[in-house]
Amino acid sequence: PATTLLKLAEETDAEAITLNRDPDPHGRKVEEQLAAKAGRVEVLTFKDACLHERDEVLTANQTPFRVFTPYSRAWNKLPKATPHPKIKTLNSPKLPGEELPTLADWNLKPEGRIVASGEKAARERLKHFLQHGLARYGDHRNFPAGESTSGLSQDLRFGLLSIREVFAKTSEAAASLPHAGRASAEKFLSELIWREFYMNILWHYPEVMEHEFNAKYRGMSWPGKLADFERWCQGETGFPIVDAAMRQLNATGTMHNRTRMITAMFLTKDLHLDWRLGESYFMQKLVDGEIASNNGGWQWSAGTGADAAPYFRIQNPWTQTLRYDPEGAYIKKWIPELRDIPAKKLSEPPPPGLKLHPSYPSPIVDHSKARDITLQLFKDFI
Repeated sequence: PATTLLKLAEETDAEAITLNRDPDPHGRKVEEQLAAKAGRVEVLTFKDACLHERDEVLTANQTPFRVFTPYSRAWNKLPKATPHPKIKTLNSPKLPGEELPTLADWNLKPEGRIVASGEKAARERLKHFLQHGLARYGDHRNFPAGESTSGLSQDLRFGLLSIREVFAKTSEAAASLPHAGRASAEKFLSELIWREFYMNILWHYPEVMEHEFNAKYRGMSWPGKLADFERWCQGETGFPIVDAAMRQLNATGTMHNRTRMITAMFLTKDLHLDWRLGESYFMQKLVDGEIASNNGGWQWSAGTGADAAPYFRIQNPWTQTLRYDPEGAYIKKWIPELRDIPAKKLSEPPPPGLKLHPSYPSPIVDHSKARDITLQLFKDFI
């Protein structure tokens, strides 16, 4: 990236390269390379990947927070920068362009979609969410069927929207909502704080890219089988909620946040496979894949991360289905062979020797037995 940017600056006779500082090691490496090789071109860095970066949110002892709740309290107390007015005109050089990629270029299936590009389209998505989704976000956010999330993650990931604008407009919209609606908005804003918490963790502890954040779990073995990992990747585990989520990911490059947790915990706690395998697969597939949040989410699910779910907290995919997809709408959308199966049967394991459908696999493991193995693995290690 640094070589390409400097070449572009030379071709366009640019005086400066401006960038928003990156919290992850890859972005920081590019920034260092630019600064070292820029020559006559000035490199100007700014804060816009997050509202509060690096050393802004620290404990009373000036150390990084390792737990979310006190971090969020400190984060909320800090003043927030307001967005600058929109630039009316911007002169830019004529640059040769390329055709926009298609679904086939990205190896996505026809049911996928390419989100409209550009700042204007991103602002329309923000406007739509604030008008139609914010007031019900708190009640709907955990249900993967239908339009239940903001749909803004890729826009924040790639800078189509400024986090300052998202925060300011959300806060403004929340002020005009009734009490329940304001509580819903607070839940959405909390998710934005989680995003920055994980960025803070990655900045201060870059070793989490390779190692468990909680040092006491480093070196722990994950005895799962790679053949099971392949079945997880393809959505062929025999657990409908897991398979629906993985098929959605493979088809569209997106996955609902609740099912990200379900699939991650299933890989680590039911299949006993290393969280790094799943983290890598998600980053290969997600169109909103953001390194800090992806790493933080995977380590949270595995029980090894910052403020993570304790190792003995193990989600049951069957009860998760009953709670968050009770009508089976999400499952039936992504697993067409199960569309005629009664919803109740999708939230409980089939009887031994029977399948939910002749063309759909039996469960790859017994969840209760897998859970017991996980508990023993952690107890034996620590």
